[in-house]
Amino acid sequence: MLHIVRLAAAAAICLGVATPLQAGGDFAQCRHLFAQGSIPQVRSAQKLGVRALCYEAFAALHSGTTKTPIYVAERLSSEQVANAQDEERTNRFFADARLPRAERADLDDYKGSGYDRGHMAPAGDMPTPTAMAQSFSLANTVPQASLNNRRSWAGIEKATRKYVRRAKGHVYIITGPVFDSATPTVIGANRVWVPQYIFKLVYDPETHRAWVHWIENSDSARAGRPITYRELVRRTGVEFLPGIALVE
Repeated sequence: MLHIVRLAAAAAICLGVATPLQAGGDFAQCRHLFAQGSIPQVRSAQKLGVRALCYEAFAALHSGTTKTPIYVAERLSSEQVANAQDEERTNRFFADARLPRAERADLDDYKGSGYDRGHMAPAGDMPTPTAMAQSFSLANTVPQASLNNRRSWAGIEKATRKYVRRAKGHVYIITGPVFDSATPTVIGANRVWVPQYIFKLVYDPETHRAWVHWIENSDSARAGRPITYRELVRRTGVEFLPGIALVE
């Protein structure tokens, strides 16, 4: 079974707060970004040294062990996606100063690594200048294979926005990396973990349906048919939508 992080066998402009969490966390200032305010249940949260980060348009559960987000949550609407189309991409990545230096990635970690700084909450989803700037926090990125980031993954992001534009209400998105190696690949002096897979969970409360895009973090990977929510839970060991009834 895969896990978000398997520790025993594997594991600018800022708004809001960074707080140490117990398993699951609370995200007090940005709970509205989660469906029914329901926070994913990450059983290894304490071992991962996680902190909740609230931004204007997304929330990130960040790990001081992997130096990446464990997941990033968004609440999207057709209006937000429309507003995002007019926002100018800033491309100014930064290390989030709310995180202790020993727990975060820095810009130098990615230099010469061969990996992109892959957004989890896409810049293309950001509806305001502040939200756009915040999306370039390294707490919102993972080391991602370049062609994967710019082609296959970009296609998944566009398909998700296309769905949101047709949706009747808010759509909830949770995106994150999956690590599955006893000796994970790392980059930079801070030893930022490189994910083996990346997923994007889409949940529409109007239809009570959820599906998951799952892709290997490689240049040769191609987007395939989405997997089910239950399959995501099986592969990661994480309940991303606890207490929410879904139509299978």
